[in-house]
Amino acid sequence: MAGHPTGAGNPDWLVTHEIALRSSPIVDSLLGAGATLMGKVLTDELAYSLHGDNAHYGAPLNARAPDRVTGGSSSGSAAAAAAGLVDFALGTDTGGSTRVPASYCGLWGLRTTHGLLPTEGLVPLHPSYDTVTWLARDRQVFGRVGQVLLPASPFVPRRILRIDDACALADPPFESPVGLVLAALEALLASSPRTWHASTGSSLAEWRQAYMTTGAFEGWQVHGDWITRLQPRFGAAVQARWQAASRIGAQAVIEARRTAAQIRWHVREQMGDDTVAVLPSAASLAPRRDSDPGAVDEVRLRTMAITCIAGLAGLPQVSLPFADSDGVPLGVSLLGPAGSDLALIGLAQRVSAALSRG
Repeated sequence: MAGHPTGAGNPDWLVTHEIALRSSPIVDSLLGAGATLMGKVLTDELAYSLHGDNAHYGAPLNARAPDRVTGGSSSGSAAAAAAGLVDFALGTDTGGSTRVPASYCGLWGLRTTHGLLPTEGLVPLHPSYDTVTWLARDRQVFGRVGQVLLPASPFVPRRILRIDDACALADPPFESPVGLVLAALEALLASSPRTWHASTGSSLAEWRQAYMTTGAFEGWQVHGDWITRLQPRFGAAVQARWQAASRIGAQAVIEARRTAAQIRWHVREQMGDDTVAVLPSAASLAPRRDSDPGAVDEVRLRTMAITCIAGLAGLPQVSLPFADSDGVPLGVSLLGPAGSDLALIGLAQRVSAALSRG
């Protein structure tokens, strides 16, 4: 935002980067359409986390589940939207950084088709996967933002897939909402869902590793010089990720990029131009704020095995808000073909409306 600093969740980044002279084109589009800027919010350090707990600034409050984290990296965006401080908040999604906080905080969230929206003015993490996103409590507001930012889409869904290996990685509370979404889609589209084991011949854990290797290598190419020269202070988990990124060798990247390209082709071929797929937005409910770090990392790895599907394929994914029997938020997602973003939001709204009517 012109005239405002961007701290990227790290105090050393804040003091070593200039105040912006111009705004992101996304910001300009929204302000031009009548939106009002209320403020800037917190993120995980350089967006390199899914948890939402910043070692320097703390963890924003999850108003929907105060004893649990917001998720990240769009942690402040999710906190502000969930608390009703704003109608919607911009975020980013590289490895799940909007879909996960949407799930944890009971919000609508979208990972956009990779490259569909301009990333000028965005602090990069892994450029091959970085996307501009937003979060909102209200489905109508969420859709209005899409009308401003997204191009029209001719997507007409005719086939429904349940991504069964992604569903198998999620905890039991996701099972019923996934079933409700599938049933609503079946009624709306007059088409019977079928199951799809996305990672046939491999596993989603292997897909996650391809994403993590290619992404971490890119991240070091983008930020390695700044990290090496200035030795910024990072929290322990983020520091460990940058150290690992700095050690990735050329051969590992070549192999991971080959795998990533094969996955992208495979997923896009299966989706075609007329398919909507259903999967959990995360692997678990939001971890409690005092959770053991080992348990947090186990959840992170399971979640990334789910979220890497859209990331590797470069496809849009909309997260719809639900809650478990105790009222704790969780999200179920629709995955669509490349460029179907606006139509996918419309379909998700229709699903939500149908479920609201019972």
